[in-house]
Amino acid sequence: MNTRDLFLQSKRYTTKWEKYFDVYDGIFDRFKHKKITFVEVGVLNGESLQMWKKYFHPDSKIIGIDFNPECKKFEKDGIEIFIGDQSDEDFWDNFFKKVGKVDILLDDGGHTNTQQIITTLKSLPNITDDGILMIEDTHTSYMQEFGNPNKYSFINFTKKIIDDVNFKYPNLGNFNISFNDYVYSIQFFESIVVFHIN
Repeated sequence: MNTRDLFLQSKRYTTKWEKYFDVYDGIFDRFKHKKITFVEVGVLNGESLQMWKKYFHPDSKIIGIDFNPECKKFEKDGIEIFIGDQSDEDFWDNFFKKVGKVDILLDDGGHTNTQQIITTLKSLPNITDDGILMIEDTHTSYMQEFGNPNKYSFINFTKKIIDDVNFKYPNLGNFNISFNDYVYSIQFFESIVVFHIN
């Protein structure tokens, strides 16, 4: 079953942009029949975690992360919930120390520049080879209520990673902070950025 159909079967109200479902299915399809570790930042009412539980292999580990301690009540049916601030580097260090490397991390969390950038910085080294980091709602890089536009937006940050990936070619130079040992390609969709890890 595709993600759109699973979403429409949701028992509780949750939000996803219609345009995201084709991206989900195109990127995640190859993982559907594998036992993976899937993490979603942003739990809300737990309904999207239920969707992912049905979408992926039944033995996959499904994990949610949220700032709101109330979200712990959605920890059932084999779904784990971690409470923490995605803009806190220590939270991520502790999270990956407990969980280990993950196969897919989907960020549908707070959407500020700091939250998206720190999630990316801390996650890229902790995603398995051939894994995925997907950041949603990147249109916030252009919205005033998220402190944008500015040169430190998440989208501007990703543009620097394009340079970094290409600097993998020998003798071009080095960045002070480099992820080209992890990221081998980046895809840009409307409101979504996908990092392919290897």
